[in-house]
Amino acid sequence: MSITVKSLSYIHPDGEFLFRNISFSIVKGQKAALVGNNGAGKSTLLRIVAGHLAPSEGERILSAKPYYVPQHLGQYDEYTLSQVLGVDGKLRALHDILDGDASPVNFDRLNDDWEIEERINAAFSYWNIRHLELSQRMQSLSGGEKTKVFLAGLRIDSPDIILLDEPTNHLDTDSREALYDFVRKSQNALLVVSHDRTLLNRLDTTLELDQHSIATYGGNYDFFRAQKEEKSLALQAQLHEKEKRLRQAQQKARDVAEQRRKQEARGKSQQPKMGLARIVAGNLKRKAEQSSAGLKDVQDEKLDSLSADLMQIRQHVREQQVLKIDLQPSGLHRDKILVDAGALNFSYGKGLLWPSPLTFQIRSGDRIRIEGANGAGKTTLIGMITGKLQPVAGELFIADARSLCLDQEYTVIERQLSVFEQVRKHNGRHLPEHELKTLLHRHQLPCDAWNRMCDRLSGGEKMKLAFCCLAVSNNRPDMLILDEPTNNLDLASLEILTEAVRGFEGSVLVISHDACFIRDIGVNKHIVLKQV
Repeated sequence: MSITVKSLSYIHPDGEFLFRNISFSIVKGQKAALVGNNGAGKSTLLRIVAGHLAPSEGERILSAKPYYVPQHLGQYDEYTLSQVLGVDGKLRALHDILDGDASPVNFDRLNDDWEIEERINAAFSYWNIRHLELSQRMQSLSGGEKTKVFLAGLRIDSPDIILLDEPTNHLDTDSREALYDFVRKSQNALLVVSHDRTLLNRLDTTLELDQHSIATYGGNYDFFRAQKEEKSLALQAQLHEKEKRLRQAQQKARDVAEQRRKQEARGKSQQPKMGLARIVAGNLKRKAEQSSAGLKDVQDEKLDSLSADLMQIRQHVREQQVLKIDLQPSGLHRDKILVDAGALNFSYGKGLLWPSPLTFQIRSGDRIRIEGANGAGKTTLIGMITGKLQPVAGELFIADARSLCLDQEYTVIERQLSVFEQVRKHNGRHLPEHELKTLLHRHQLPCDAWNRMCDRLSGGEKMKLAFCCLAVSNNRPDMLILDEPTNNLDLASLEILTEAVRGFEGSVLVISHDACFIRDIGVNKHIVLKQV
């Protein structure tokens, strides 16, 4: 019941290493988080461990077949739930036997698993998907329901090794709590990729992946962050010390050069008085020059070494620093009514969406969370608040205010444009090209990304680009609307978003099941949606 990875590397078809020569192991009962920036290769590594992708080099050794829950589930849309769970053959065999077909083939397929139906029912009950039928196709399910079907397989199969890739992305609060409880009680070897800090803090080991290595931290995410903070402070101290030594070395080089100049000047003035033979004077001059040149070479070598060390340390410090994004509000006076809803309701043609009509206000300065289970109509409500949908009942007043809406796909970004074209299109301040490029750099979008098409960007890159577009536009939002904005972010990008929203002085309306994010951005009001 263990996972062993030895000298593993993965190379893209274009020859570029995604990661190289990484090794780690996870034993029975160990619960490990795999973290790293977007693009580091976390999902690829998980697919390799699961056996769905071959490594370029190295090997993975597993003591049992792993149970793997991938991040993206669209490839299973044409499958039925029973096929996805791998129970269709057993169920057919069980029903055939119960109907009187006692052929050896059916007994072989059932493999003495007489309690298969009871385990399926118990698993569906645990994950609150009792309303689903095993004959349904996956394409008929919501994102959260698809994830819960895969998670149900954990209780059906009881695997020894579990691999989870962003398992909480589409889960509502109750389903997340069910997953946290499962992880807490699990005695399996567990490897999880996630940005959900509540989940990460329930894991006892943290593996940090980058292109060149994988570092192991013997604690949960909070322990990992504390260790990283200590490293960051040590790097800062090392940077200051190296800068001090470089300044001292530079001053020493200047002193040596000045001393050499004075010696040469003194030597020239004393030569006629000393009456030395020309050959003797020439030898003394050469020795002095060689001594000075040797000293200069030593100083130059020391300066080069210190400069190289300093450059490397500065690069490490930059990698540790969190991008600071300053969201400028419009200056709207506090408590101004931005949205006023009375007895609000909506319908998709099958009756009203909410059993109790919604009555609420959003005022300038409010920080409001829209709560509700999967399918409760949270995104629908945001659609009405932004004017994209019209209510079928009640009254809705929307003030003439500016808002910025960020959803989990960052649809404010136009996928057919390049990064630079996207920024240029939003350049309401008419900034010159060199200033646009400077802002892209400040938002951690370097020049090698400017010609990349937006549909190829990671979630974190889209988020940075969205904020860059806001910075070059004239839009100073009164209200920031966030619809599950954290789902496709790595932990570093999530920290950037959290800091930006926390510092925003306008109104915030947010849909999120990330309890840490909700806490950190200072939510103080709630709109709770109940289903019919």
